Amino acid sequence: MATVMTGSATATKPVAVDGYERGLAVAAMVLIVAVIAALLRGQAEWRAVPPFVWAHIATILVALVLTPVILLGRRGNRRHRVLGTIWVIAMLLTAALSFGIRLSQAGGFGPIHILSVWVLIQAPILWHTARTHQVARHRRSVRGLVTGALLIAGFFTFPFDRLLGHWLFG
Repeated sequence: MATVMTGSATATKPVAVDGYERGLAVAAMVLIVAVIAALLRGQAEWRAVPPFVWAHIATILVALVLTPVILLGRRGNRRHRVLGTIWVIAMLLTAALSFGIRLSQAGGFGPIHILSVWVLIQAPILWHTARTHQVARHRRSVRGLVTGALLIAGFFTFPFDRLLGHWLFG
């Protein structure tokens, strides 16, 4: 249950999970399964993967696993705040680590790195809106980051002969 500020008084008002958030949670679970399947299929090539990439995969897996737990769980309590903080840190680390991963075709940064900059800006804002009880703004920020930076970016790791796509479909 989240606390919603109403005028000078504080009212406790439940922030119910809606269909969009259920959909985001399901999409995150599908992406978790795809990433794990790709990792298992790519075991023979693990040694060739740079540590930076492994760190990037590890932080994104933390965010992916926490996403349905946070979206479908009770909101505003201590568990939600702790898991949310871990999620924000995982997203920040994922975005920061992405700058160490260069696209071999382009020889440098690609459009995905614009998303990394966006995450580095938005994740602290998301955390701040939660801490200052801006529930509606926080909810919009969560939905935006989960949709764009986690799910859409995550699904685009599979086509175009990228590492996970190569392992899963190759």
